[in-house]
Amino acid sequence: MNVDVRTIRVGHSPDPDDAFMFYGIAANHVDTRGYKITQVLEDIESLNRRALKGELEVSAVSVHAYAGMTDRYALMPCGASMGDGYGPLVVARSAMDRAQLAKANIAIPGALTSAYLALRLYLGREFRYTVVPFDTILDVVAAGDADAGLVIHEGQLTYRDSELVPVVDLGVWWSEHTGGLPLPLGANVVRRDLGAKTMSELTAVLRDSIEYGLTHRKEALDYARAYGRDLNDALTDRFVGMYVNDLTRDYGMRGREAIRRFLEEGAAAGIVPRVPQVEFVE
Repeated sequence: MNVDVRTIRVGHSPDPDDAFMFYGIAANHVDTRGYKITQVLEDIESLNRRALKGELEVSAVSVHAYAGMTDRYALMPCGASMGDGYGPLVVARSAMDRAQLAKANIAIPGALTSAYLALRLYLGREFRYTVVPFDTILDVVAAGDADAGLVIHEGQLTYRDSELVPVVDLGVWWSEHTGGLPLPLGANVVRRDLGAKTMSELTAVLRDSIEYGLTHRKEALDYARAYGRDLNDALTDRFVGMYVNDLTRDYGMRGREAIRRFLEEGAAAGIVPRVPQVEFVE
């Protein structure tokens, strides 16, 4: 008997927290509701640019980039990466104050990343930057090819190995700035043209995968460890715990408010298009 199986391409970045979220799917531990799911692993800036063109059915994207693709994609209510009192770091070879940082040439992982939007909001102005692959930023700063670097992923835990010092933790700043909201960094989106039923089913598949990883933490961490550059077991566990947690299960009211506030402030600063309403798949 022929079975109609629709292939769904799911994009995510090759880092431990995304790998942890998708472990249940990758290892065939969850019901995929009849869909054949294939993983597309690319850095987040590449995924952002693909999503702006609507190329993948499901993708991890930066919350910053989502403002430019609301016509094509809806947000899944699960799969968030949020920094709750911590987040992307700006690092340098020596200490800097905010005024010095505003005049510096900063290595960034992409102009569509949420880390970039957070830094723009923190500085309150445009700044000089050089876009480099996220996993080379520490080396670029250490070598003196940039004055400072905007660090995402596991570099937030390993920058001291490159003899660099922290300048600002954008998650700490955002929490203080907003009265305790988490900093929304990554989200998962699903393409609207798939229809409400498929969007809902794919959201359920991802939620099940996240739940499987959280319930079977050790085996999911074993899988995720392969995606952690220069992370030992303890640091992999710590990093995954930072970005896969209860907010990942579901944004909740607090997470949803954080996204609205982040995009509203980005729009008010003229950095992102104004989003009339942030829509989640129900």
